[in-house]
Amino acid sequence: MAAFTFHNLPTADDHGLLTDKYPPGSPVLSLDGEDFRALFRAGCAWLERDHQTVNALNVFPVPDGDTGTNMLLTMQSALEEIGGLQSNHAGDVIKAAAHGALMGARGNSGVILSQIFRGLARRLEGETLVDAAELVAAFQAGSETAYRGVVRPVEGTILTVIREVAEALPVKATDNDLRALFGHIVRVAASAVERTPTLLPVLAEAGVVDAGGQGLFLILEGMHRCLQGLEVFVTPTAAVEMIEHAEVLVGEYGYDVQCVVLGMGLDVEQMRHDIAQMGDSVLVVGDSRTVKVHVHTDRPGTPLNYCAALGQLDRVIVENMQMQYERFVGEGGPRMEGAVAAPAPVPPAARVSVPLGPIGTVAVTVGEGLESVFRSLGVQAIVPGGQTMNPSTEDLLKAIEQVATDEVIVLPNNKNVILAAQQAQQLSSKKVRVVPSKSIPQGISALLALNQQADLETNVQMMEAALSSVQTGEVTVAVRDVNLGHIRVAAGDFIGLRDDELTARGDNPEAVVFALLEQMAAEDAEIVTLYRGEPASTAEAEALVAALRDRYPEQEIELVDGGQPYYHYILSVE
Repeated sequence: MAAFTFHNLPTADDHGLLTDKYPPGSPVLSLDGEDFRALFRAGCAWLERDHQTVNALNVFPVPDGDTGTNMLLTMQSALEEIGGLQSNHAGDVIKAAAHGALMGARGNSGVILSQIFRGLARRLEGETLVDAAELVAAFQAGSETAYRGVVRPVEGTILTVIREVAEALPVKATDNDLRALFGHIVRVAASAVERTPTLLPVLAEAGVVDAGGQGLFLILEGMHRCLQGLEVFVTPTAAVEMIEHAEVLVGEYGYDVQCVVLGMGLDVEQMRHDIAQMGDSVLVVGDSRTVKVHVHTDRPGTPLNYCAALGQLDRVIVENMQMQYERFVGEGGPRMEGAVAAPAPVPPAARVSVPLGPIGTVAVTVGEGLESVFRSLGVQAIVPGGQTMNPSTEDLLKAIEQVATDEVIVLPNNKNVILAAQQAQQLSSKKVRVVPSKSIPQGISALLALNQQADLETNVQMMEAALSSVQTGEVTVAVRDVNLGHIRVAAGDFIGLRDDELTARGDNPEAVVFALLEQMAAEDAEIVTLYRGEPASTAEAEALVAALRDRYPEQEIELVDGGQPYYHYILSVE
């Protein structure tokens, strides 16, 4: 597998897990909380090493395949939760990892991964040490929990990999050496991933294995390598580029700066003291290896440069709160700037819109134009993301809790966000329902069916019925060669997806739009809407609409500036 640059984290020797506690060649009979911390770090690091390779395993050659990224962010959230835990009991560490993974779960594979950890945590709750027999039972519980978390489990996916691992483990249950047990786990996982194309024909057709299954294998392989004393962590070859010094223009809001510092021997108390001199709303938590930093400051480069001198930076976020505030004031009313609020208090009016009735709505979308469309239809909270970057369970939960109603409907607008939305639904204290919209046009169609005079359940039924009244098309550029069905695609070709299936290719986006509309029987429709994305210019879009009106004179052709990345056009036919 290809080696990728990633965090400057400690080597396996630095952990001392093997060289100090478990000398090479000796059996490992049990693992405590610190051992599991090391295993989770190693699994995350090994996944990060090849997460771009996992991204490239997407069946369709779209430019935003992100399974590897989703699973990596899910693992990093688990590590962040572990970092603030003082207990050294194995059950406590695994429980914290499961909670962190659940809150940070992104995409279907990330949610399923969190459910695997949840099963492990339930089985090992209260355990100080974990031996081989207990770990075998925990993997079986992880598999069962993951399957229960999916309404329609599909074989040939990450679910198959964890199930085959769990089913194969009883054979080794009598072997008390956890090193040997993990070796068996990795071999079974590798074999299961290899077989995924035989269980899911679309994988075989695309010439790839399942991305989620491969991600799980990498996590398990990283854990195994850590137990074996093999290299897992790699020193980066290039320095982190820092944000240059900047001054806030006016006002007292400044910049919201967040990052995670990864290193060895980090002094959390000293960091908290030093960063407190750089701004206010300071939050510095973690341990000697992982520290989460948050501060409001007029000079974002100061805390980032300070942190970079102590270790490797990860998850750097810099938001200009002054600009957000000015936009809020300029628009003359409430506007949600993002689903994830900073730890410091922000005026509620700056985050959510006033509900139009007793039922609040949350929608996932990306692009200023698309956000405006959903706002105009009464959505109170916009969670940034969708096809380009799947939001986490916590992102969705925070948005739900910010809406000023006790009843909330969530529109995921992407098939890979539905599971995370359902997890947020279960975690919320409110009465939440998820309408499983798989695209932007479906989400808009559902909102048009919302009736604030009807009760929640009636609205859910009407909105779900509205999903089938619209067809969705998407036009983008292929990132790799692939043969799917009768379509042969080369990297750089323009491709079209109809309701999430690759059905068209062309030499230009306009040709793909015409091909998709023919497939969607646009001549029998009433309305055709084109949402222009960032890759297409306004002039190109207007010329295309003129040509479409000539081709479809009986239909109403609308053009909306969506602003979505990667996709030249999103088509709605109803």
